[in-house]
Amino acid sequence: MFQLRFLIPLTILFAVISLFIGVGKVSIAGLMAGNENDWLLFIDSRLPRLIAIAIAGASLSVCGLVMQCLSRNRFVSPTTAGLEDSARLGVLLAIIFFASSSNLVQVAVAAVTSFAGSLLFAAILRTIKHRDAVFIPLVGMMLGNIINAFTVFFALQFDLLQNIQSWLQGDFSGVLQGRYEMLYISIPALILIYFYAQKFILAGLGESFAVNLGLNYKRTILFGLICVSIATASVVATVGAIPFLGLIVPNIVSLYIGDNLKKILPHTAVMGILAVLVCDILARLIIYPYEVSVSLIMGVMGSLIFLTLLIKRYRYV
Repeated sequence: MFQLRFLIPLTILFAVISLFIGVGKVSIAGLMAGNENDWLLFIDSRLPRLIAIAIAGASLSVCGLVMQCLSRNRFVSPTTAGLEDSARLGVLLAIIFFASSSNLVQVAVAAVTSFAGSLLFAAILRTIKHRDAVFIPLVGMMLGNIINAFTVFFALQFDLLQNIQSWLQGDFSGVLQGRYEMLYISIPALILIYFYAQKFILAGLGESFAVNLGLNYKRTILFGLICVSIATASVVATVGAIPFLGLIVPNIVSLYIGDNLKKILPHTAVMGILAVLVCDILARLIIYPYEVSVSLIMGVMGSLIFLTLLIKRYRYV
């Protein structure tokens, strides 16, 4: 069911459906006939939206997988480790201190704060002796709420509270040609993650084991966190946060394929794209011709799957 030979055709099918769903009418006949309005809407809105969905879905899913590998915890992800909240704080700081800056500066500042948040989360983990699988993400979510409180505080002080709403909820309705290209920054990070997957696997086995095999453990962990921070920041700064995606997709893929990071990376990326595509299509159809945010759909579905995973894990404990 979760092999690439099934996932890729299914993803392509939903991608094609996504291109022709919306208030503005785009038809295959109109495109083949060279209709100017159809092509304008297709090039400026539908195609950029599909590309943004694909990059965001793959990025957050792979980031979640890497964080779970490095932390040796199935329930750690950008959502449950405070990285998305740290990235939102970074975007806000960029707007406050670099008001006329480009989107690239916002992504850069968000990447720095996201990396700082990941280091803070890792430092907290080192002080915790009780390493229960559920306790760790709870600590991460509490850290994220504290960071989010600082974000709201600064937003109130500088009258920017309404601005941060776009980063609180992932939404692709505003994606247009020229307004999503910052997402491409996450692609090199994903490529590096793939080529360094074997080292991440060794680092995930523990510091003593990794060092005995000749791996620079701390450098590998830092490099993985940097890649995750860059990818997470580019998504949050461009389309907003999508909760639970980096948590549920890697868990579902691992249940059926195993834990070999390099082997399941492509499956995780494709399934992440498929998950966001399905949520985006539902978001456009539920109250058509209006639409709800993708994060709302993903939040509902993700929380239900998260609870299912928890119940399955502790059923026999």
